[in-house]
Amino acid sequence: QVQLVESGGGLVQAGGSLRLSCAASGRIFSINVMGWYRQAPGKQRELVAAVTRGDSTNYSDSVKGRFTISMDNAKNTVHLQMNSLRPEDTAVYYCNADLRVTVSKRDNYWGQGTQVTVSS
Repeated sequence: QVQLVESGGGLVQAGGSLRLSCAASGRIFSINVMGWYRQAPGKQRELVAAVTRGDSTNYSDSVKGRFTISMDNAKNTVHLQMNSLRPEDTAVYYCNADLRVTVSKRDNYWGQGTQVTVSS
């Protein structure tokens, strides 16, 4: 019984920045991985960035050097700082969490998605 609440999406000009946030709430024992995926019209959902409980990070090649993911473990929140945005970054961004909801139970959750639109 976990809910992921996303915020920070919107419209920005090319070259601008946005900061996405995703807060997980509910019964959470610990976080394994939290990350961001995105899906543009006509394309498959793809991993953008992910961060583990131990702060190991992984980025799509297309966003390396431009995006930074971070986790606030105390608040069960992940942030995605997106700089130097490009029109091709336009997509619906989805938060994902891989969690242990109890000592013995692991589960995955998705946010509802937040629209990011980058104009030229």
